Amino acid sequence: MKITVEEIAELFEGKIFGDETVEVDGVSTIKEAGKNDLTFIYRSDYAHLLQTTEAKVVLINKSITKTRNDIVYIEVEKPDIAIQKVVIKYFDYAIPFMGIDKSAYIHETATIGRNVTIGKNVVISENCVIGDNTKILHNTVILENVTIGSNVLIYPNVTINYGIKIGSNVIIHSNTVVGSDGFGYFKNDDGSYTKVPQIGNVIIEDNVELGSNVSIDRSAMTSTIIKEGAKIDNLVQIGHNVVIGKHTSLSGQVGVAGSTTVGNNCIFGGQVGLAGHIEITDNVIIGAQSGVSKSIIKPGMYFGTPTKEYRVAFREEGHKRNLEKYSKQIVELKNKVADLEKIINKEIGK
Repeated sequence: MKITVEEIAELFEGKIFGDETVEVDGVSTIKEAGKNDLTFIYRSDYAHLLQTTEAKVVLINKSITKTRNDIVYIEVEKPDIAIQKVVIKYFDYAIPFMGIDKSAYIHETATIGRNVTIGKNVVISENCVIGDNTKILHNTVILENVTIGSNVLIYPNVTINYGIKIGSNVIIHSNTVVGSDGFGYFKNDDGSYTKVPQIGNVIIEDNVELGSNVSIDRSAMTSTIIKEGAKIDNLVQIGHNVVIGKHTSLSGQVGVAGSTTVGNNCIFGGQVGLAGHIEITDNVIIGAQSGVSKSIIKPGMYFGTPTKEYRVAFREEGHKRNLEKYSKQIVELKNKVADLEKIINKEIGK
């Protein structure tokens, strides 16, 4: 698809410097862009790349100096956001409507909405309800009494266990399991374990995205809940009875143990681990590889294991890195004290 500079600028009221009729047919990074690509610079420390880029149209902000006359510039407030709007409008890949494949199994009691795509070998079980314009791709299995809203996209090889409720505009990537049993057992007198029945469900609200290989456990008795707008990266484990707040983002390999509640608008870096039965308030940012063992009741940035307010944690990390130096200084001080004691004792002896 070819689009003009004028069409691009109209998306966000950008200011054009150069020929507005110039066309592009792709998008790329400033280093990799070809002569027919649109690219962007949003930080001044990347401005030197303007000298070598092959792109002929560049999104910039006011901090970027326009150093080449053979480039058309579109000045916007946030070039990194603007380029994504261009991709969404003109270049985003959309899976087409494909209808219902003849190899799919759909139980006679299931209700299927309008314009629903159901791929090869999909299983839709008893009493399921699938909303309009939803796409369920190949080899996905949906067990009994599942409700799925409208405009949902489920990639291949997803498993949706029985009784799950999924809202509208949800995206679920391949190999994710929603509604696996929670990790619940009690120990018998002989040391063996008896499995605790997990009879609750999972509720996924509107506009949630689940990455690939995500595992969300059903609740023991009530609901595990992923609230509206939450974004869950690949390889995340969410235990039973957990609540993830609105517009909260969990990066790859985050693990949330059972019965923990995470507030709204939180951001967790990769490999953050949360103990069970704790609460994280709204607007909390936790740095990668942190271990959270206690509730966090104050909004802010946290880091470390055990997790601390980030200024305290970074200060402690700085001291840890200087332990070898501190150790040498302590030995030196001990030797100096010993020398002073000898001098004092000698003087006293006189």
